[in-house]
Amino acid sequence: MLAELVALNRWDEAGLAAQLTHQLRELIASGRIKRGAVLPSSRHLAVELDVSRNTVTHAYEQLAAEGYLRVAARRRPVVIDDIEERLAGATPVPRREATRKPQLAPWALRLEDVGWPMSYQAEFRPLRAGLADAREFPHEIWARCLRRSALRRRFNDQTLVNRPSLRQALCDYLETGRGVRAEANQILILPTAQAALTLVTATTITPGDTVWTEDPGYPGAAAAFRAAGAKVVGIRLDQWGMTRARQTRAPKLIFATPSHQHPTGRVMPVARRTELLAAAEPGKTWIVEDDYDGEFHYDSRPMPALQGLDREGRVLYVGTFAKAMTADIRIGYLVVPPSLARTMEVAQRHLGLIASVHVQEALSDFMSDGHFLAHVRRVRRIYRARRDHLATLLERHLGKVLDAEVPHGGMQLIARFRNGGADREVVDRLVAAGVEVRALSSLAVERPRDSGLLLGFAAWRESEISRAVRIMADCLAGKRAQVLGRAV
Repeated sequence: MLAELVALNRWDEAGLAAQLTHQLRELIASGRIKRGAVLPSSRHLAVELDVSRNTVTHAYEQLAAEGYLRVAARRRPVVIDDIEERLAGATPVPRREATRKPQLAPWALRLEDVGWPMSYQAEFRPLRAGLADAREFPHEIWARCLRRSALRRRFNDQTLVNRPSLRQALCDYLETGRGVRAEANQILILPTAQAALTLVTATTITPGDTVWTEDPGYPGAAAAFRAAGAKVVGIRLDQWGMTRARQTRAPKLIFATPSHQHPTGRVMPVARRTELLAAAEPGKTWIVEDDYDGEFHYDSRPMPALQGLDREGRVLYVGTFAKAMTADIRIGYLVVPPSLARTMEVAQRHLGLIASVHVQEALSDFMSDGHFLAHVRRVRRIYRARRDHLATLLERHLGKVLDAEVPHGGMQLIARFRNGGADREVVDRLVAAGVEVRALSSLAVERPRDSGLLLGFAAWRESEISRAVRIMADCLAGKRAQVLGRAV
């Protein structure tokens, strides 16, 4: 009986009709159902398989359209007589290695070499860095803001891709909370912070230009600049962050994270910020300040943004809501100097870097009603406790192996091996054991000089952090010589 050859999974996302179609096709192609065979009626097969008649009818009609069956009104389906000849004459799918390599643009070809985005080695689990805890977010309040935005009927003017209400709410927040000096029309609303970097490179970088970035630093920035054809020069760090480059010639662009250096979390003091501004020649050098998690300062008041110190219009300020809210909010922003505002907004439209107007309006309400600051203040306390918890456990259980650098703010910390070691091998071992971390050497812009681990704490509750550190202790303290390749 045909029903005995079919096995349907009622929980499969593909659906019963798709499964039945696929299995009947395979039975015919393999010869287990012979040519000329008369199949059961749709009603009869539906009873035998305990499915609806529509499911069977859909499968029969699809196979008839593909040339496997011949169907007629009030007659049972029949496998066509020349099915073997048709299948034998079908054009085979070319083997992957025989497929001709596509001709790509230089920009696309460079993407293979930029090393970003880095594929995660594991599914979402502790201690992945750089993420907020979505479980602490006020989803019900946010849902009300989204619903209210969707019900409004004031989105007829589609030329306003940067919603005035959100621009103004952001302008007020950045002035009081981050020390940014700008007018609302200098703020562009974008899908992500990475989109802001794409917009910056498209409007300021010419292939061959020199760009300075922190080393180690945020790999997404170096990737964007390299993909644009820039020569990326990594500038080493000291205890205050990015040092003054020894090169005498100013670059086209400088990328920095002065509020919390990525990945170390170091805060750049005012004197160093002044040096950085002095290294940028007005009209020739742009500075991109990435303030990716500037909301989270734990041990002191946040230092004003570098952009607020700029009097020459050299700094482009990048921010995101992905850290303060949730990763899937998909709203970033870019504060540009007045001289670039018009050009940047036109380029934004040409590149299609446009955020949903409904989400923009909802976010405007979320901020104006006080929910954003209330959420930030609440999770700031939570994340500080988690930072301290992780630092305490690392010292207690892995103090002989790792030297944790506890940041004044942010969402992650780095822990260096006290006696060196191959950090990528350690990462592979920890991921296999159930803890997701990053190798510090993988964040190097040029030749890796640092060895250690990047550990996230913001997204993980204290019980999850405790369990992760126990696993780390088993992997590192129990088998140090094997893991690190030397005595520790």
